[in-house]
Amino acid sequence: MRAMQRRDLLRLAAAPLVGPALVRSTIAAPADALVERLRAGGVVLLLRHATTDPGVGDPPGFRLDDCSTQRNLSDPGRQLAQRIGAWARTHGLVPARVRSSAWCRCVDTARLAFGNVEPWPALNSFFGEDAARQRQTAALATAAATIPAGRFEVWVTHQVNITALTGQFADMGAGCVIEGRPGAPVRVFGAFALS
Repeated sequence: MRAMQRRDLLRLAAAPLVGPALVRSTIAAPADALVERLRAGGVVLLLRHATTDPGVGDPPGFRLDDCSTQRNLSDPGRQLAQRIGAWARTHGLVPARVRSSAWCRCVDTARLAFGNVEPWPALNSFFGEDAARQRQTAALATAAATIPAGRFEVWVTHQVNITALTGQFADMGAGCVIEGRPGAPVRVFGAFALS
């Protein structure tokens, strides 16, 4: 992604959590085209978890089965996740499936936005694990290519996963709409960020 686009996404994701929720796209499609693309289906709304408490990664010794050992959503992050869900409902967008990394910040983002969530190991962070990166990225690309027209899914994951799959940067609570293509890399239709 060009540096200007990355700055635009950062600015949009850092916008105040009040006022109308608008989706702005900086890649390939205006916001209304993203809504129409989601309605048409055959795509994934790929999101990075919402804003967390300060830090990078997780504390030493964290455990996936104990949220108190992880870096979790902040109050603004919980509000952002709720706003993502409100935006989707306002546009009549109901995902056929909501999948998430097992990390609490991802599960909580998905649950606050959409209610039901299914943890999926392919969306788990693989920070620093090259073999896992290759295996999980291939699984995501394959799964994206099987979503039929008329349906879309929401996948909530981590920055490393989004970059590996799309080559794009997404700030916390932002992401993109992707289309899977059998035997080919996913296509990024447009960026997603609420402001």
